[in-house]
This record gives sequence, C-alpha cells and structure tokens, in this order.
Amino acid sequence: PCNLTGWWENDLGSKMQVFEVGKDGTFSGEYHTAVSSAQKPIQPSPLTGSQHLDEDGQCTFGFTVNWKKFSDSTAVFVGQCFNGDDGKEVLHTSWLLREKVDSEPDDWKATR
Repeated sequence: PCNLTGWWENDLGSKMQVFEVGKDGTFSGEYHTAVSSAQKPIQPSPLTGSQHLDEDGQCTFGFTVNWKKFSDSTAVFVGQCFNGDDGKEVLHTSWLLREKVDSEPDDWKATR
C-alpha cells in the first residue's frame, strides 16, 4: 500500500515532508515550495491533510498548505498515489491557490 510518510519532490523542485499518517488517515507536515510570486523569501509552510485508506494501496488524499510565513495565500491539493511500473510510489495531484485580494470586485483574479 502507498505510504505518504516521508519526503516527496515534484518536477519543479518543490518538496513536501509528511511526518506520519495516523490510523484514521490524517497527517501533517511541511511544504517547501520552489516557486512563488510573493515578495518575501520562501519559507517552509505547514500542511495538514487526510488520506483515504483502502486495500489496493492506490489511495486518494488531500491537504491544505498555509503559506502564512511569507504570503497571504492558501493552497489545497488533491491527488492519488500510484505504484509505478518500477515499483516506486508516485503522487499525481491537482491544486488551487487562493491569494488575498483587496476587494470583492477583485475576487475574479484571486484563485489559480
């Protein structure tokens, strides 16, 4: 079965560390992004999430990253773990990023 605990790296060089997945599927960790449009220096950011535990090992999961240490934005990720042909676990994710805007009329440009 897929084990999210440990370090993961994406194709842009961002890294995520999942500390431990609880028996109920909840987990926490840190996200170390390699890309940002924020003006402040990038810092590791806390993440919290939940994994759907199932028998075939190709679990689905979701987590939230709060970029509070250097940005006014929050991101959510959803994905699935696959056991690749080479035996390595691979995560495929999609994400949404919400940036703070100054007014409701600017809401249209706040989510990527």
